[in-house]
Order: sequence, then C-alpha cells, then structure tokens
Amino acid sequence: MTTRRFRFGRFEFDAQTGELLREGTAVRLQAQPAAVLRALLDRAGDVVTRDELREVVWGKETNVDFEGGLNYCVAQLRSALGDSADAPVYVRTAPKKGYQFIAPVAVAEDATPAAQPARAVRTGLVATLAVVAIAAALYGWLQLRSAPAVRIAVARFENQTGEAGMDRFTDGLSDALVAELATTPLGTYQVIGNAVSLRQPRARQDLARIGEELRANYIVLGQVQGKADAGRVLVHLIRLPDQRHLWVTRVENPDFGDAVKTQKEIARRAARDLVTKMDPVGK
Repeated sequence: MTTRRFRFGRFEFDAQTGELLREGTAVRLQAQPAAVLRALLDRAGDVVTRDELREVVWGKETNVDFEGGLNYCVAQLRSALGDSADAPVYVRTAPKKGYQFIAPVAVAEDATPAAQPARAVRTGLVATLAVVAIAAALYGWLQLRSAPAVRIAVARFENQTGEAGMDRFTDGLSDALVAELATTPLGTYQVIGNAVSLRQPRARQDLARIGEELRANYIVLGQVQGKADAGRVLVHLIRLPDQRHLWVTRVENPDFGDAVKTQKEIARRAARDLVTKMDPVGK
C-alpha cells in the first residue's frame, strides 16, 4: 500500500489518515474538511466543482443540504490553514463553480508493506532481515553518492512593509521560490524550505549554524518592502559557509493585488537568476 503525503507552505498532509501538520505540529482538522483538502490537493491548480466535492464528502446518493455543509467545511479548512477567502494563499473560491488549491504542492509517496498473514512462515527470517538490511544500506549509499552536490536553503521572506496583511504574500512568495528552484530545468538541486531554522525571524537566524545544520551550500534571503503602489522585492543569494553575497534580484513595483501571478513571476525570475550564479559543485 502506498501513502501519499502532500507538502505545501508550512504544512504537510497525509492523504490516507487525514492528518495535517504545521511545521511538524498536528493541526486539528475534522474528517469532512480533511476530505475536501484531499480532493483539492489531488487536483491542485484545477477548479474542483461543488458537486464534485459533494460526492467526495457525502457520496452521490446524499439527500442532505450540502451547500451549507460544504461552506462550513471550507471555512474550517481555511481556519486550519490560516487562510482567507479575501486574500487566499491556499484555497481560492471560483465563484459559482467551486474551489481551487493555488499554492505550490509537492507530493511524496511512502510505500508501506502489506500486513503479513497470521501464519507466515518464519523459516529463514533472520537471513531475510540480513539481506534487507544490506540492501537498505546499499540503497542509502547509492542515494548519497547520487545526491545533488548543491543544497540551497530558502529562508522565509521578510515582510518589511509594515503591513501585517502582507505576511501571506511573503510566505506565498517563499513557497513559490522553493517550488521553482526544485523544478528548474537549469539544474538539479536539493532545496530546503521548511526547516524550523529557516522560518525564524531574520534577527534570530544564524547563517553559519544554518549552513552547518542543513549542510547547505547557499542560502536565499528575501525582503518585501514598501507599499502597494511603490513596493520592492529583493532576493539575495548568499554563499556558505563564507557568507559571501553573490547576487540580488530586484523587482520594483510588483503587482501585490494579483498575488498568485506576481509570486510565480518573481519566483521564476529569481530562480533563473540565482542558478546562474551558483557553482555546479556548490563551492
């Protein structure tokens, strides 16, 4: 049996159990809102209609007034994610249609062995375990040998606008850049974006310690400055461990009003700039 785990922003969601984690801490989410989240994540980027969500949560033959129930489920889901209908980071309402999951999503699949029969034969168990252990060790060694040399840590962007409402934009921009760096066609990199040390306020971040703990060759620091009509986004590339500043991408007067589009555009441009400044072996 294979278990899918979705990772987005600060969250991780287990599609099988319905468990939602925020930076490793469980977030209370009832079964029906969890079912809605699972359906939206399965089709991230697409609009899932209200009728489709009704079937997921209540089944095709339901006679309940699902309109109010679905609205409640989505409201509970947004509350768990700290999201807003007016300025969504994760769940966007498609008027008169349904809902759309708009944040970048990474999917991991964990293979879980099926339960063994009650009368499983134990002969040769020790030898089998030894073979499995050797195979696991060999696999780990091969993974280590084949791992990309360049490891990039992306710190949570700083909101320097003085407006608390811009926290959602800066967090979404951080997540969008992680997704772009992880999937850029210009190279293969190990990108770290959810480590606790990267989510701390800038004043509490020790770059030398971050580099050592995460074995990162580079760290990306971002700033969102100014106001809605005269803003600026700065994306800095710092080499570790010497903390040499290699590059800054500047975006003047971004359109904060169209958050999702702007986040993607800035992330795409910054990722393209950054990878051209990094040494292919991370030195």
